[in-house]
Amino acid sequence: MALAAGCQTLAPETAGDASGQARQSAPPAVAGKPHPRSPSVVSPLPRRPTPLQPVDQDPEDLWQRLGDQLSWQIANNEQVKAARQSYLRQDSYLDVITERSSLYLYYIADQVEARGMPAEIALLPLVESTMDPFARSPNHAVGLWQIMPATGEHLGLASNWWYDGRQDVRASTQVALDYLESLQEYFDGDWLLTLAAYNSGAGRVSRAIAANEAAGKPTDYWSLPLPRETRRYVPKLLALSSIIGNPDRYGVELPPLPNDPAFVVADTGGQIELARAAELAGVDEDLLRALNPGQLRWATAPNQAHELLLPPDAAPRFEEAIAGLDSGKRVSWQHYRIQRGDSLIRIAKRFDTDVAMLRQANHLRGNLIRAGDTLLIPGGSAWPGALAGGVGGGVAGANGEPRSHDYRVRKGDSLHRIAGRFKVSIDDIISWNALNPGAYLQPGQQLTLYLSDDG
Repeated sequence: MALAAGCQTLAPETAGDASGQARQSAPPAVAGKPHPRSPSVVSPLPRRPTPLQPVDQDPEDLWQRLGDQLSWQIANNEQVKAARQSYLRQDSYLDVITERSSLYLYYIADQVEARGMPAEIALLPLVESTMDPFARSPNHAVGLWQIMPATGEHLGLASNWWYDGRQDVRASTQVALDYLESLQEYFDGDWLLTLAAYNSGAGRVSRAIAANEAAGKPTDYWSLPLPRETRRYVPKLLALSSIIGNPDRYGVELPPLPNDPAFVVADTGGQIELARAAELAGVDEDLLRALNPGQLRWATAPNQAHELLLPPDAAPRFEEAIAGLDSGKRVSWQHYRIQRGDSLIRIAKRFDTDVAMLRQANHLRGNLIRAGDTLLIPGGSAWPGALAGGVGGGVAGANGEPRSHDYRVRKGDSLHRIAGRFKVSIDDIISWNALNPGAYLQPGQQLTLYLSDDG
């Protein structure tokens, strides 16, 4: 059984069209070696193409930095041409991916460079998720690298009610690159087979190689009987690489993308509400959440590293403010043993809290509680704002029914991003708002969402 990364594999025409192709996702990642490849087959790419090299003076623009290092060229390939034309037909595509890449791509490029991997690998999240850490596929793959649940567990990523490492920018990048390196070694340095295996599983690719070998057919990527999604996956990356590597040739102007770090790591000193952290740092809470998409709730995860990613210019202010933060303004918890005759309303009044927060903090779907059980009672002052904002799961109305929530589309938003943020499905957003799923959302566009306490 092979392990796959469950890529979202977005069609170039849309910012989030997953094909729904079934993928293998159970460990072990690789088992045994693939059938020997035919020595008569010439690989269309160098077996170990030029990695991203450090330069004495990096250009000011990150697109240029990457473009100067892109080395994968496949001439006169119709699949690559078709994928490239699909990208070029989208007037706003480059603006969208540049806006999102401004937060994440510098870090990814640095990690790829540090490992000596090809520069093209830094562009893979553009194919996987259009660089959206909130992207969620129908197969439950999430994050920049679209990692499946079983894959994340096998690779050691934590995933719980508070936190999902598959959405964490740094954690997901590290394990995705680890996995790609292991696949590349497994497939004897062939990056096209490596990418095919990342998309559909090493076992599937190995079986395709064995079938072609038995039939006397070539065993390179282009000749294998792979799923339709996987046959489109590699051409998308090659097409995108060709555009970024040679924009003048294709008549495009890449938007400016600063070649500077977008975040630094700041110690929070313990669990803290995200709204309060944003206030202390002097940044918008939406930006804080965009930099820390692995944090799923109103406060940071209690059992993960006590740190947040912040814009570099906000970190000194945050560090000074957090050092003087009164303990009463931090997240605190009390344990309460439920007594006979108790109700959530009665307990909420006793501790000056909210029924919805008790439900959310204790993973309760309704009002049923049992005498003798223990409830976590949240303290701190920022959680009412988190509830009002509808982040990290919606809050039901007084009657327990989903409540409506108006959301104004922001620049860089996508259906995947909004669905991931509010824990609803893309299909629901489309249905609730009578949207054309193939059309881009427009900044300022108003959406109605129906959120429940277990959303």
